[in-house]
Amino acid sequence: MDEESDGKFRRNREEMKKCRTSSKCPRVLLVAMSHWVGLLSTAAKVNLLVLVVSAVFSQSSLSDRVPEFALTKIEESDIKDDSGKEPITEDDADPEDLEVFYPTHQWQTVRPGQAVPAGSHVRLNLQTGDREAKLPDSENGRSDTREERRRQRLGKVDVDSNSFTSQELKKALAKMKETEKAERKAHEEEVRKKFRPIEQLKEEFEKLNVKMETDYEIMVKLISKFNSSASTLDEKVAALYDLEYYVHQVDNAKDFLSMGGLQLVIDGLNSTEAALKEHAAFVLGSALSSNPKVQIEAIEGGALQKLLVILATEQPLPVKKKALFALSSMLRHFPYAQQQFLKLGGLQVLRSLFRQKGMETLHVRVVTLLYDLIVEKMLLEDSQHGDQTEEKIQQYRQVKLVPAVVEQDWCVVVSNLLAMPEHDTREKVLKTVGVLMAFCKERFRGDQALSTTLSLLRSEYEELAAEEQREGDKDGYFKELLGSVNTIIQELR
Repeated sequence: MDEESDGKFRRNREEMKKCRTSSKCPRVLLVAMSHWVGLLSTAAKVNLLVLVVSAVFSQSSLSDRVPEFALTKIEESDIKDDSGKEPITEDDADPEDLEVFYPTHQWQTVRPGQAVPAGSHVRLNLQTGDREAKLPDSENGRSDTREERRRQRLGKVDVDSNSFTSQELKKALAKMKETEKAERKAHEEEVRKKFRPIEQLKEEFEKLNVKMETDYEIMVKLISKFNSSASTLDEKVAALYDLEYYVHQVDNAKDFLSMGGLQLVIDGLNSTEAALKEHAAFVLGSALSSNPKVQIEAIEGGALQKLLVILATEQPLPVKKKALFALSSMLRHFPYAQQQFLKLGGLQVLRSLFRQKGMETLHVRVVTLLYDLIVEKMLLEDSQHGDQTEEKIQQYRQVKLVPAVVEQDWCVVVSNLLAMPEHDTREKVLKTVGVLMAFCKERFRGDQALSTTLSLLRSEYEELAAEEQREGDKDGYFKELLGSVNTIIQELR
């Protein structure tokens, strides 16, 4: 070899020494071999080629083994970065921190730190030493990975983790809060424009001398207006109309009694003016409803006698309606009043209403009152006895209502009302007939008109009940009425 060849040989030998720590060893070997080939014989060339190929495959196989069998030793300084810290490898990195690599159908270089989706084809480019990946090809030439299907389904999605920084998110949230605050403030301003504050309203009321009054104060004024001789008839009627609204409440009715208003209203039942009688009876009935204290004071004040006089004498229908309402309120749940009612001939007074013309609307109200009084006593006798209950039962035993009803032939009066056309009226009368059945059975059996009426009612309600069932109402109103008719017919056989 001449000096030039000897120089090339020495340079190639140095490159071979460096090859042990370089990833581009195959290329170095090929370059060195190209220089040596020209200097060797044919047999030497063949031996050299076999040696090079063996060396390449030996290095490739050893690189896949465990580190302790590596041909080269990696110095600690070689795996540290410029700052002296060990870089985080792909295996040590948190999967959520890795940048996602999106493969295509073409080979692309995978940068360090990128996470390759499962199912991708990966290869090592021997010429560049870089890792490359692409989508796998199916038999029909189309991608079939889950990632690709997901991307096709969702479309183009911005998955860049750096799209929004934490500062940008904070600014966006702050802007949302500012917008919400501005909208709330605008709503408050709009409300202020529509409504005035309570302080301003109070000031205006004080300027107008308007003061909030209690129910007691209002009733005192109304009673004074009703009792004043200077008030006109319309003013007195208006005062009674307003009083009826307040005395519905139990406490107001007691206050109405304590301030003397109850006796004034009872005295108003003697007025010669029909309008005053009507509204006085209306106020009295509202004050008496479920108020024992007022009931006792009313009967002691002579209200029962005055009401019976109105019902027994010739009076306009509206006056008698309100008088019957007040009488019903007094008698319910008050056995002493019921006893006094019978002593004063109250049943005869009510019976006379069936002989007066133009009083047909009162007939059902009278029958309903009798039904309530009879059932009230029956329920009390069937209830569990206590000290108070026993005392009240003794009071009810002194009320001989049912014997008086049978004696005055109320059985026929009640049964005749079944001929009325209204279903509501028939329902109430059927209930009363059922209650009186135990006391009026013989009288009902001998009443041919009742038997005919019951047969007609059964035919009518059978058709109406069948129509209800066709419409899907299995337990309808007419079926209930038909049951009541059939029960009465069955008991009269």
